[in-house]
Amino acid sequence: MKVLNLQCGAGHGFEGWFGSEADIADQQARGLLTCPVCSSHEIHRLPSAPRLNLSGAREPRAATPSPAGRPPEPVAAGQTRERLPAPVPVTPPVRSPAMTPEAAAHAAVMQAAYLHAVRELMARTEDVGPRFAEEARRIHYGETEDRQIRGKTTPDEAEALREEGIEFFSVAVPDGVDGPVQ
Repeated sequence: MKVLNLQCGAGHGFEGWFGSEADIADQQARGLLTCPVCSSHEIHRLPSAPRLNLSGAREPRAATPSPAGRPPEPVAAGQTRERLPAPVPVTPPVRSPAMTPEAAAHAAVMQAAYLHAVRELMARTEDVGPRFAEEARRIHYGETEDRQIRGKTTPDEAEALREEGIEFFSVAVPDGVDGPVQ
């Protein structure tokens, strides 16, 4: 299983789990990789440290001095120091050159808070789909019970609701948030 740090063109960071390099390439080629925040298909791999699951005895290697002139760490009999795989070329993340680590951390916190709020909204409202304008009118005029709804409407329908004094607000819901998101 490959766990990768990914980022969209707008700078939203997220994690992706893949079975192999071929799965990553296949999903990206078919346009299946999307940002969970903005639904962008422009996804870049970020550098990440590999996790190596090493087990079993290995043949010992001769110790070599470290570049800093420190003595090498001892290697027990039957063990070796594992070499890390060669780095995989990645597309650099799209970030403002002025973005500090603190700003990046703040952006990650804000992104997580936004996704949490959207998930809460989805959990606490009834999806009426394209019947949103009709249901909003029925609730507003007392024809049906008062309840929290969500759905989709056209710009013309939204303007008509505003003109009738029916209060509502729009929220950008990323693709996939209405179902399970990892």
